[in-house]
Formats: sequence, C-alpha cells, structure tokens
Amino acid sequence: MTYASRYGFAETLERLTAAIAAAGNRIFATIDQAQAAAEAGTHLRPTTLLLFGNPKGGTPLMQSFPLLALELPLKLLVWEHDGAVNVAYVPMSEIAARYGVTGEDARIAAMDRALAALVATVA
Repeated sequence: MTYASRYGFAETLERLTAAIAAAGNRIFATIDQAQAAAEAGTHLRPTTLLLFGNPKGGTPLMQSFPLLALELPLKLLVWEHDGAVNVAYVPMSEIAARYGVTGEDARIAAMDRALAALVATVA
C-alpha cells in the first residue's frame, strides 16, 4: 500500500513518529537509508524505514507462528522522489496470508486498521 503524504519529508516522519507513539506503539528502530548510503559513498533520495509495534499484539502472533518474526515489527517506509513524499507498508493481512496464519482474524484486522490510521495522519 503506497500513499502520497500531504507534508514534506521531515514533517511526514515527525507526524508518523508522533502518531505511532500516541497509538501506544513503540518505535524499535528508525533506519535512515539515505544516510547509510552516504556513509557508503553513494547517494539515495531521502528514504527512512520505521520499525514499530506493540508487543502485546505481535508477540502472541510470533508465539503461534514463529516465522512472523521475519516480518514483525511492523514497518512504514517513507521516501521522497521528485519533490513528492510517499509512505508505504505491507498490510498485516497480506503478511498473515503469506505465512498461513489462521485463527487470528481479529488481531490481524486490528493491525491493518492501525496501519491505515497511522498513514491517514499524513495522507
């Protein structure tokens, strides 16, 4: 799922970070991929990956379906291209289907709603 942000790159990150925290989630990592590219002597447009979640929601899934740890915590990608800022994520329902998750429909749907709500703060 990819959405255009109404804001510039830095403000999009600030707003998403605030929304993630306000929703009771924890940011586990903020990976500035453009900075990493610069440190390696190459160039990448502004690109940041946010890894976040709530262990109360993700841990039960990983307990029942250990391979989900490859996909969790949740991720939001923010990048700028030609002056436009975009936000993307993979819906938890797609991830769950990929790993054959069953019996967790309510939890998966709640995670999808949470991702959509976060992106709606900037889209």
